[in-house]
Amino acid sequence: MDSKHPIPTTTRPIAYVRPVETADLPEEVRAQLPGVTRLYAICHEEGEQLALVTDRTMAFVMARQNDYEPVSVH
Repeated sequence: MDSKHPIPTTTRPIAYVRPVETADLPEEVRAQLPGVTRLYAICHEEGEQLALVTDRTMAFVMARQNDYEPVSVH
């Protein structure tokens, strides 16, 4: 295909960033998060959860710092 607008590609693995309600987490995790209602999960492209953070922007920064290409999941 000859395109004037090439599709950007990356050699870094993808990390998905998605919101997670704290109510859906185990009690032992909720106990460490008083007053927090939403976290952001950083997940490997195969679905493995890599981290939970309290700020969406921080999730993207953390993914990039660890050589992942972050994308948002709604």
